[in-house]
Amino acid sequence: MKIAQVSPLIESVPPRQYGGIERIVSYLTEELVAQGHDVTLFASGDSVTSARLIAPCKHALRLDACQESPAHHLVMFEELYRRAADFDIIHFHTGYQHFPLGRRLTTPHITTQHGRLDIAELEGLNREFHEIPVVSISDSQREPLPYANWQGTVYNGLPLDLYQYRAKAEDYLAFLGRASPEKGIDEAINIARQTGRKLKIAAKVDLVDKHYFAKTIQPLLKQSGVEFIGEINDAQKQDFLGNASALLFPISWPEPFGLVMTEAMACGTPVIAYNRGAVPEVIEHGVSGFIVNTQQEAIHAVGQLDTIDRQQCRRVFEQRFSSQRMTQSYLRLYEQQIRQQQKDELHKKRPETTNHALQNLITTTDDTLTTAVTFTDRTSSL
Repeated sequence: MKIAQVSPLIESVPPRQYGGIERIVSYLTEELVAQGHDVTLFASGDSVTSARLIAPCKHALRLDACQESPAHHLVMFEELYRRAADFDIIHFHTGYQHFPLGRRLTTPHITTQHGRLDIAELEGLNREFHEIPVVSISDSQREPLPYANWQGTVYNGLPLDLYQYRAKAEDYLAFLGRASPEKGIDEAINIARQTGRKLKIAAKVDLVDKHYFAKTIQPLLKQSGVEFIGEINDAQKQDFLGNASALLFPISWPEPFGLVMTEAMACGTPVIAYNRGAVPEVIEHGVSGFIVNTQQEAIHAVGQLDTIDRQQCRRVFEQRFSSQRMTQSYLRLYEQQIRQQQKDELHKKRPETTNHALQNLITTTDDTLTTAVTFTDRTSSL
């Protein structure tokens, strides 16, 4: 199958450090290539891939301090449009920026929505482009937009060999994610402090979150037992997550998926997560971690960590969240979209065929009537 993967340009594919969307695009692209598919990746020029790379910019826009990212994305979409006929399917990971293009494409396509959808402005947008075929990364992600053209839900997956299982953990809790209000670093610090556990924080601080981080989080980092590491890459995650007794995921927003939960499970590390968004779809309570509703419940869950089998955490990851499983799910959706496109094209042709046959019938009938009238006239003249 000839497949185009269209990534955001904010981070490279895979990203050097933080970047969940681009990481998933990389895992999917590499697995598709490994299975023998002809894949073209539209991404930044510093991306590393075994697929054919088409790069509208030399570097990832975040690291290049780009101020006008839409300009580069528009150039990418125009290049994709020129090449669209070369592909059997186009897979977008660029949110909604490409929707006007998608409406005009004749090549089958799908869009995976990776972000939150409970934003007021998205309602009018998705009603306008209601025909665009979209894929969710959790069932809960769909709830704000039930009228969208949902084709399926595909959980994010990781390569099985990306992280190694760790049977023994050190006596610390881990937090990994963005330093933004909805991710709950302050909650994690309070949970660790009240349980007497050390907390290690690996967090990315975006420009938009710098004020929040300086005002709310930095003062908390002065407490004993709190270690702020900063942003880390995949290689560093192995030890950071693998050696932790648990990952804290005290979110306050409808998390669309939560890739870090599966990264922890891949290392055998259980997750203590607040019951919001996709958490109940990812975590099996009492098996791969604990789903809690309050800070007090999270504190209690820390005391129950010895009841979790770390090997079972790894097994859950292998069974449900591998990149192989994710890829097979997407391939089924690709085939579904291609078949649907073929049906739509056949349906468009049928009225023309019917109209042509009807015209022939009318013409034949007219000729017959003309012949009959002529014969009657001749008989009358006799």
